[in-house]
Amino acid sequence: MNQHSPSVGRLAPVTARGQRSRLRLLRAAEYVFGQKGFEGASIAEICRRAGSALGSFYTYFPDKKAAYVELVDSLGSRLRSELATAVEGIDDRLDVERAGLRAFFDFAARHRQLYRIVRQAEFVDPPAFHRYYRKLAAAYSTGLAKAMDEGELRVLDPEIAAYSLMGMADFLGMRWVLWETGDLDHVVDGAMDFLTGGLSVPPAKPKLATAAKRTTKRITKASLHAHR
Repeated sequence: MNQHSPSVGRLAPVTARGQRSRLRLLRAAEYVFGQKGFEGASIAEICRRAGSALGSFYTYFPDKKAAYVELVDSLGSRLRSELATAVEGIDDRLDVERAGLRAFFDFAARHRQLYRIVRQAEFVDPPAFHRYYRKLAAAYSTGLAKAMDEGELRVLDPEIAAYSLMGMADFLGMRWVLWETGDLDHVVDGAMDFLTGGLSVPPAKPKLATAAKRTTKRITKASLHAHR
């Protein structure tokens, strides 16, 4: 699943000007596909928004699906790059989780079409959809496994942990970034509280007064035995 979709051909530009033209088309495609969906979007509309001639599109993409798949791959690559940058130099794993979660929220806020584009990829090109999540999870699992080996986290299946954490981030971003803007610092704090504490209620600690009474009883009993 880490191979490009067999239906897609990629024509990489060799000049800086060509790279800029291709990037403009991808940015326009992100908006148009996000607004209209794959079926509703047209190559002509993508070119109009990019300020490019129709022929320029076919210089870089053989068809609309090729542009869509390239867009999904590009969004995944940029997200992974931004997450890696956000956590660079951070040693504590929980601090890594905090920084990574906030970086994902920031990315989703700047790419508000992300959710619709990636989720529709499941039907437009399933390999691209799988590739987006598998590559994200692979990097995540590696970091979690390393933290487990070093004793920072309790030992779990790192892939299961990665997908669980990705699911949490996905839905938190949908609720507090996509649906409506929330206090993201508060959301991150709440997520970290959940990560560190979990759902189970911690065992109650014995009350100091009760412990003191027990100690007094033991001393009293010892004194009585001593005087017999």
